[in-house]
Amino acid sequence: MVDYVVYGRGSFDQLDEILTPHRQGGKPIIFLVDHFFEGKPLVERVPQKGKDKIIFADVTYEPKTTYVDSISNQLKEEFGTVSGVIGIGGGSTMDLAKAVGLMMNNPGSSADYQGWDLVKHRGVYKAGIPTLSGTGAEVSRTTVLTGPTKKLGMNSDFTPFDQIILDPQLTANVPANQRFYTGMDCYIHCIESLEGTYLNEFSKSYGEKALELCRKVFVEKDKWDEESDDQLMMASYAGGMSIAYSQVGVAHAVSYGLSYLLGTKHGIGNCIVMNHLEEYYPEGVKEFKYMVEKNNIIIPEGICKGLSDEQFDAMINVSLGMKPLWENALGKDWEKIITREKLRKLYEKL
Repeated sequence: MVDYVVYGRGSFDQLDEILTPHRQGGKPIIFLVDHFFEGKPLVERVPQKGKDKIIFADVTYEPKTTYVDSISNQLKEEFGTVSGVIGIGGGSTMDLAKAVGLMMNNPGSSADYQGWDLVKHRGVYKAGIPTLSGTGAEVSRTTVLTGPTKKLGMNSDFTPFDQIILDPQLTANVPANQRFYTGMDCYIHCIESLEGTYLNEFSKSYGEKALELCRKVFVEKDKWDEESDDQLMMASYAGGMSIAYSQVGVAHAVSYGLSYLLGTKHGIGNCIVMNHLEEYYPEGVKEFKYMVEKNNIIIPEGICKGLSDEQFDAMINVSLGMKPLWENALGKDWEKIITREKLRKLYEKL
């Protein structure tokens, strides 16, 4: 779990106070900031001191192991080591910050650590500050990366942030489509966790609360307001906690294939897949489609049209590699249920 959590409007302004005890002998703090904020007022509020450095993270596409290695190797060459890495942005930026923080103290390439419990050494101090709500990246024990052969996280006890700052003011003015896609990531987390075989009372408690908050925001309300930002930020936290102690399921397993081959953004990819999962989550899909209609959102269709057999095989290979996700969704005999042929037909619908 994340050791320290600060929540509240304006809490971003406590960042300098929070970081001060973690500054080590003049070694810099590295701020990985979503490139969306380059030239924006938020950057002026980042408490840089001494040799501190701001790196604007290019998250046009989801993080690749090559990008993680490039940043971490650059920092090692320039500074040797650093006091900490702070991620400010959406899920991709926070995943990038977690990965770079780990690679400062682990040898080789980040691709070497794509899997479960492969990271051997604790990284440098890491803090996460979400500017989008829904991904749960602020509390998860993974950092999802696209590598040379697979899309898979660095899943380990060393991966979570040491500190997070949850400031709902930072999520104001997010475009409606983006807000919906990341919000649905949280909603889908809840459906997959609450209906999975890994479910336990810990994950159930968080998942039920997150689902309740998602419904308040996307079902019950007719207009977005400050309270909506507060509620979705807490839904993201609780949803992330739910899957940290259980697992996600079919939508995520399939969307990883889309992201690996087509570069589909995570939130949009989950929505594209969820739109066709009545067989696995009938009630969740029904409610999902209602929220899509109520919020005037258009879900892309036909993104797999015209793909070759080799491309379908690449997506299927990535998806079937997500074994814990399939087991959570379908049980220990999942390989008898979700065959390559069945998965191919599902991809063809997307």
